[in-house]
Parts: sequence; C-alpha cells; structure tokens
Amino acid sequence: MANELDELTGYVNAEGRDINVIEKQLPVKTGVGSVIFEIMLWVLGILPGIIFLFMKTNAANYFRQLQQKIQADASQIDNYIEQRVQILQNVAPLLEKAIDLDKDVMKSVAAFRGGMNPDAERNEVSRQLDGVFASLVPHMEAYPELKAHEAIADAMQQNSYLQKEITAARTLYNDTVNQWNTDIYDWPTKMIVAAKAGYTTRIPFTASAETKARARGVFF
Repeated sequence: MANELDELTGYVNAEGRDINVIEKQLPVKTGVGSVIFEIMLWVLGILPGIIFLFMKTNAANYFRQLQQKIQADASQIDNYIEQRVQILQNVAPLLEKAIDLDKDVMKSVAAFRGGMNPDAERNEVSRQLDGVFASLVPHMEAYPELKAHEAIADAMQQNSYLQKEITAARTLYNDTVNQWNTDIYDWPTKMIVAAKAGYTTRIPFTASAETKARARGVFF
C-alpha cells in the first residue's frame, strides 16, 4: 500500500500556504445521548448517580482553576510588557532627542490587569513597543557616545531579554488555552459540565497582520 502522504509524488503547493488562527469561540453542546447517559446512571442505582455527581463537581472545580491559570498566564505577558514600557521610559531621557511614548500604552497595560482588553489590543501594545525600541537604534548609531552609554546598553539588553520572555509567556498561555479547549470536549464528565456552564473554546495568541508581513521581509 502506498503512503497516503507521499512527499515525492504527492501534490505540492509551490506558492506555500499562510496559516491563520480562526478567532471564533465555539460553544460546547451535548445531545440527547448525554442526558440519557445521566438518567441511566441513576436508574442503575443511587451509588453510580452519586459518584458521577461527585465527578461533575470535581470537573467544575477543575475548570475554575484552569480559568485562573489562563488569567495568570495572560497577566504574566502583561507584566513583561509593562517592564518594557518602564525600560523605555527610563532610557528615553538619556537620548539627545528623547522619544515620547504614547500615554495610551500605559493606560492599556493597566486595563489588561482588569481583563477588559482582548488579546488583539495586548498585541497592539506590544507592536507599538517593538516600533519604539526599533527607532532607538538609529539614534544610537548616529551618536556613538550614546551607544557606549552603560545605562542605554543595559536597557537594550533588558529589552532583548524581555522580548524572549514575552515569547515564552505567550507559548505558556497558548498551552493552557489548548488544555482548556481540549478538556471542555472530554466526554462525558467534563463536556457535560462545560455545556451546562455555557463554556466556549478560547482563542490562542495570534500575531497581527503587520507582524506577519514584517516577518517576510529581508533583514540582512
């Protein structure tokens, strides 16, 4: 039998393919089968019904804890973004031509902690910071004394570190979201609990269209 996916003779898309995250929340729904299942447990006796009731209680508690972890993971991303803002505010006065940071950036970061902003806005703040830090480079190249300034060099190093931490934090966030999206469809216990609670899938981190376009550019 031939391979279903044959890399030698199979179809190849020479133009490549751009993969995008579908930002849509899917509700969890259960059918008549789940209702019959629960009824049958009680018909078989009090003990099976009570055991399943305890299982559903544990599942509900599990989902509450997982939601808190999702919030904590998202907050960690915000913490790193806020640190980048603080670094920028500290280094800007050291430049001959200081770069002003939009006050809305700090307001947005503060709003994140209250859970009022979607990931799309968090991504926008991060994108703005990337742009401002990128604009620091020409100033440093134009003024060697600035480039040699210990505080500026340290700030740029911290920025590089925080960029890596943000990437790692986003990966952790996506892992937790993926765990949620998997568990809410774990039939019977978790899926029944999720459906009754009205839970939906969650949207993982997505890069902006501008970021994707820049990634295709020539850097060297």
